[in-house]
Amino acid sequence: MLITQLDVYRVSIRYVTWAYQGAKSLKGIDRPARGRLLRAAQSIPLNIAEGDGQGTNADRRRFFEIARGSALECASIQDCLEACEGLAAAQDAQGKAMLTRIVPMLPTPGQRRHEVRENSGPYESYDNDNDNDNDNEWTCPTF
Repeated sequence: MLITQLDVYRVSIRYVTWAYQGAKSLKGIDRPARGRLLRAAQSIPLNIAEGDGQGTNADRRRFFEIARGSALECASIQDCLEACEGLAAAQDAQGKAMLTRIVPMLPTPGQRRHEVRENSGPYESYDNDNDNDNDNEWTCPTF
């Protein structure tokens, strides 16, 4: 299968287009976030393509995990931009809709999968802490 036929690749390219269009309005104090968003957005399809071309399952999985991490980084950058009023809520929702499709199609770290999944779900529903001890829940320290 050609990389361009993978839904996750096509959606990630649409996300890069969205990021470039949105980055045009980020100036001044938002410049560092603009650079990070563009780098992380480009990293998604680049790592999907590189992973698809790898010969071993471990190498494929590693590149797909990097792509997943980059997608989650993009979501975090969008959260920061929206919180600081550098990104409108409607723009944020548009970008997150694409990320919500991308993230579930890529393996989480530690999984034995070496291929992308072509079904989607919200990225918020994924728990990377599979031992159910809730140690990934952060609480604000009391002083």
